[in-house]
Amino acid sequence: MSQRHPIQNDVTMLVTPVTLNRMAIFTNPAFASEAIDTLYRVQSLHPFFLYGFVIMPDHCHFLLRVVPPETISKIMNVYKSGMTFNLGIPKLWQSSFHIRCIENPFPALDYIHANPIRKGLSVTAETYPWSSAAGKWDLSEFGCI
Repeated sequence: MSQRHPIQNDVTMLVTPVTLNRMAIFTNPAFASEAIDTLYRVQSLHPFFLYGFVIMPDHCHFLLRVVPPETISKIMNVYKSGMTFNLGIPKLWQSSFHIRCIENPFPALDYIHANPIRKGLSVTAETYPWSSAAGKWDLSEFGCI
């Protein structure tokens, strides 16, 4: 479940873990809620700056920055393992995850928040319940980037 990437921390990243075979597991509201709760539990154990996220039916997008000594590989390993355990689904994730290093976080955040609209899941970013655009969760300030 772990992946080694040449850049492990100190840059803003758009990270995308995808469910195995694109299972639409997060259409279940309890599972989508657990995906967010697990993200915050991982952040409390392995601190990182979280700027935005969205939980889609078959994947997640996280805009974050990892600070040393933590690494993105460690954080994603703990996240994916935790979700697998918490949901009791042994084969939940694809083995790898996608990372893009982001120079300007604002377009990336817009992309994340618009994802449910593009997929027809919501009319506005703010009304999609499993997104940081909904305004329900604490996020890091962009001044920290």
